[in-house]
Amino acid sequence: MHVLYEDNHLIIVSKSAGEIVQGDKTGDTPLSDIVKAYIKEHYAKPGQVFLGVTHRLDRPVSGVVVFARTSKALSRMNNLFRDGGVEKTYLAIVADRPPKDEGEITSWLTRNERLNKSFSSPVEKPGAKLARLRYRLVASTGNYHLLAVRLLTGRHHQIRCQLASIGCPIKGDLKYGARRSNPDGSISLHAWRVAFEHPVSHKPVVLTAPCPIDPLWGALTKCLDEIADFS
Repeated sequence: MHVLYEDNHLIIVSKSAGEIVQGDKTGDTPLSDIVKAYIKEHYAKPGQVFLGVTHRLDRPVSGVVVFARTSKALSRMNNLFRDGGVEKTYLAIVADRPPKDEGEITSWLTRNERLNKSFSSPVEKPGAKLARLRYRLVASTGNYHLLAVRLLTGRHHQIRCQLASIGCPIKGDLKYGARRSNPDGSISLHAWRVAFEHPVSHKPVVLTAPCPIDPLWGALTKCLDEIADFS
């Protein structure tokens, strides 16, 4: 487990692709339990350790995950995430260049619980939720392109679904139209950066999670300073 930040109210870690944030029907040990065990040992905490899950990442996605260590921080972080007070920047590798090098995708997403999949529509449908994101082309190799993505709303599989809707499924994401899977079962989507006002101290918190160790990620992420102004 890679801890990016910790204090009395928050602990922020870098999740590996394949880890689950919270327990599910698989019975696999979730990241939340690993973080609890770390806190218990590191701080010699007796009894139960409180840990609040403020948001989630899909299992095949890597990157920043923010946990709350107090109920006050959990409540306030939940409000920040709900009200758009957390800037979330993702990196996505796609095989097809987007129609424009920079743009905004606005559509209506409908979630199918049985398929665990979202579907995008340009027009509102019953039960659909408005979804918005911005993207920018950051780098390209002969076969792949790196996109920076800023989420403006938080919907189920939003980045995966909306990028696929413009002909750019994420590398390895068979569910949304990728040509083949990644060998490790991941998809090439990384929650790279979060920025927010600390819920208790009110100081700015800006953190990035190291990109996956992989030759393709290495080749495409040499110029990440180019997206420092991406908003």
